[in-house]
Amino acid sequence: MFADNAKIYIRSGKGGDGHVSFRREKFVAAGGPDGGDGGKGGDVIFQVDKGLNTLNDFRHVRKYKAGDGGAGEKRKRHGADGEDIILKVPEGTVVRDAESGQVIVDMSGENQRVVVLKGGKGGLGNHHFATPTMQVPQYAQPGKPAQELYVVLELKMIADVGLVGFPNVGKSTLLSRCSNARPEIANYHFTTLQPHLGVVDLAQGEGFVMADIPGIIEGAAEGAGLGLDFLRHIERTRVLIHVVDAASTEGRDPIEDIRAIQHELEKYSVDVSKKPQIIAANKVDSIVTEEGEEDPIRRIRETFEPEGFKVYPISAVSGEGVKELLWYVNDVLKTVPKEAMFYESEYEYVPQVEDLPYTVVIDDKGNFVVEGPKIEKMLGYTNLESEKGFQFFQKFLKKAGILDKLEEMGINEGDTVRMYGHAFDYYRE
Repeated sequence: MFADNAKIYIRSGKGGDGHVSFRREKFVAAGGPDGGDGGKGGDVIFQVDKGLNTLNDFRHVRKYKAGDGGAGEKRKRHGADGEDIILKVPEGTVVRDAESGQVIVDMSGENQRVVVLKGGKGGLGNHHFATPTMQVPQYAQPGKPAQELYVVLELKMIADVGLVGFPNVGKSTLLSRCSNARPEIANYHFTTLQPHLGVVDLAQGEGFVMADIPGIIEGAAEGAGLGLDFLRHIERTRVLIHVVDAASTEGRDPIEDIRAIQHELEKYSVDVSKKPQIIAANKVDSIVTEEGEEDPIRRIRETFEPEGFKVYPISAVSGEGVKELLWYVNDVLKTVPKEAMFYESEYEYVPQVEDLPYTVVIDDKGNFVVEGPKIEKMLGYTNLESEKGFQFFQKFLKKAGILDKLEEMGINEGDTVRMYGHAFDYYRE
């Protein structure tokens, strides 16, 4: 099945933690700090692959994570950088934030390779914190957290001309007749599910890109069937060709079909409905007119040409009238601005406050006991015996919201706070 949109989870890599270590060499009584820096986390990168025309791959894999940065090591060795993850998408893919619907990036035009989420910066090793008064820093900097998002991918194909019409009117046959595209063609009574692009080459270097937009049905603008998915592709086109079964081989009225398609376009978007439109009255080779019956081509022309819609009778099977149609379309394209519809970015990533799970309870002696994995880890980084190390830990407690939580629970100056074997007297700043 053709996949026109997909919702996926993306996550960049976390920065590696800085390392705490000291030089240990023979005949050197007290080596200085030599903890290395953590590596940078990997980026999440979207890249256009011109060989793709669907988002099918994203239907099977929904989570994508870049590599985390490695921790720093002794002897000032830098942690390894995390591996980037590259997500290849068709040109015309719009990446939106799933929660707000805002456009993050439109993978079109110059946007062929874009970093959507940056990896976390690696933390500094303890050798960066050495000073004349603090020559043995017992702490290093943790790596910056990863960035994560749920995003929606929407494919809006890029073509000069879009073929629209009800299922089984000959759009795929016409595309294969006049371009290098080879869509699967059969007398199906249901719609093609996958749009196809083809390059139409005319003489003297003239030509354009044409897309077979899957058959639109009544109610498409309200989401009937896959209508909204298909209508998205029309937004990027500059000219529309209504392909209609002029011979009524399926018993449908071609005029009613054209009106129905026009109605769906208007309901979906006023801008789309105002695009230049040409009517290709297909299957003229199958027209059989009984004596006294009105010629269907004449009927279509008398109905729509007064409204400004040029009608070309064609046979996509035999090629009759196709050349004349294509040259007329080529002339119309020259009157339509070439600026492709482009979605400007409207989203700015706001880093989420890192989830720092902790608990604060009051024990039977009235002490405030604070525990949590991040707190325990930070205590391992930090030399609380030094003034600078203690200030470093204080800033962490404040940033993590732990001091606010203590105040909320009614702590008073002089009360005792316990954390993994450490006891502190609480005083407000």
